[in-house]
Amino acid sequence: MKKEIEQVIDHKKDLLDLLGQTGYLDALEQVTQIMVECISAGNKIILAGNGGSAADAQHFAGEIVGRFMMERKALPAVSLCVDPSVMTCIGNDYGFDFVFERQISGLGKAGDIFVAISTSGNSVNLIQAVETARKMNMKTVGILGKTGGKLKELCDYALVVPSNETPRIQEIHTFSVHMLCEHIEKGIFEKR
Repeated sequence: MKKEIEQVIDHKKDLLDLLGQTGYLDALEQVTQIMVECISAGNKIILAGNGGSAADAQHFAGEIVGRFMMERKALPAVSLCVDPSVMTCIGNDYGFDFVFERQISGLGKAGDIFVAISTSGNSVNLIQAVETARKMNMKTVGILGKTGGKLKELCDYALVVPSNETPRIQEIHTFSVHMLCEHIEKGIFEKR
């Protein structure tokens, strides 16, 4: 078992090294900047994902509305994954492919940012939501894995973890969420 754990750690180190070579860190910096600008302009970050990615969306929203590293005022972010009444109402009346799109239509506005989190980049409900967000003049960000799937080309900004292993992708997604939250706080609250 120890040898297997060491192999996972080595793979994770290799993947982290690869992020520096693929432009991921530059894209992370760009996404941080647009999020700081969005919030500073009085807009909000809206997030969604399925399964473990839904948990990442909730985690991100919680850190932004609550706090991450510093004591500060609440910032505007919402996860579209947290209201089972809304999710099941939309799923029942329109189908699961529309559970995020309908919420974007009702909650989003021009100037907001929609973040789609997906290890495959091919979730139909996220694709629908990104297309609607773009029509509403919202910026779109994909936090993705593998090749980025269909969402890579649809999103204004794509953070693609170049791995085919879902657990490793999710681990980097959590790292990315933490980096974004930390630097959003610094970008808004630290005097330069």
